[in-house]
Amino acid sequence: MMSKIRWGILSTANIGTEKVIPAMQQCQLGEVTAICSRNLATAKDVASSLGIPKAYGSYEELLADPDIDAIYNPLPNHLHVPWTKKAAEAGKHVLCEKPIALSSEEAQGLLDFSKTHPNVKIMEAFMYRFHPQWQKTKSLVEDGSIGELKTIHSFFSYMNRDANNIRNMADIGGGGLMDVGCYNISLSRYIFDDEPQRVVSSMEFDPDFKTDRVASGLLEFSKGTASFTCSTQLTGYQRVNIYGTTGRIEIEIPFNAPPDKICKMWLQQGSQLEEITFDIVDQYTLQADALARSILDDTPVPTPLEDAVANMKVIERMVESSEKGSWT
Repeated sequence: MMSKIRWGILSTANIGTEKVIPAMQQCQLGEVTAICSRNLATAKDVASSLGIPKAYGSYEELLADPDIDAIYNPLPNHLHVPWTKKAAEAGKHVLCEKPIALSSEEAQGLLDFSKTHPNVKIMEAFMYRFHPQWQKTKSLVEDGSIGELKTIHSFFSYMNRDANNIRNMADIGGGGLMDVGCYNISLSRYIFDDEPQRVVSSMEFDPDFKTDRVASGLLEFSKGTASFTCSTQLTGYQRVNIYGTTGRIEIEIPFNAPPDKICKMWLQQGSQLEEITFDIVDQYTLQADALARSILDDTPVPTPLEDAVANMKVIERMVESSEKGSWT
């Protein structure tokens, strides 16, 4: 029986080298053993700087390595599904960055494909769900600490006008809704534990990039609503407020929770306001260990592909609503 999962990293993307790989190297249930790039020199440089034992000059070589159990896929959005499938065909488990696909149809295709490879675990990398602040939030809502959940307000923005950045390339899945709005939608579905019955949205597009640079939406659930704004061209900020009939929860840094600082949230019950703090953790470490545990114990992954398909459907309805100028 394996005691640790041996990870291979598919590409030298910044999110991997700067955030995820260092976090995965702190895992209790895994170790990063190889990385690849289409440029061998680049792969060797990154492997050397991060202390990764093996480097490959192609994605195919990495997938062919029999000593790798699982793959982390941080490729651009349009390559998520194709290379996740290739990894699964090679018998590798996959942690794939969000959003899982370019469309709900593509995501559904991956889900259908996964059923033909039942021994392989595939999970979308919504790392925020593994942070203790979200586990606490979920439990507070479920145990009635804020009364009956009624509405959620969330905001997520950053500034990026780099034409060479993949987030500003419309044809490969760029734009604010796909990059950060997916979090606003995901958290709303996660906390309501439900799918929205209808949505309405307004999107503003960059005239040069053709990507959505500001998107606002309203999701209507059977028991309440969730509203949000996301942007790739506003001052950087993020916050979540969750409101119930007797209280509310405010999360200070809901998405990019720092791995080196204490995180805070506030619970208001009536006139009483309590600050809740969390020990320093790295949510990327927790995410990788969660999938590793599923692999080692052969149990379902914490966030199944069905959830990824459902999130993509809401994103699509948001785009449709903006185009039509009405609820969908």
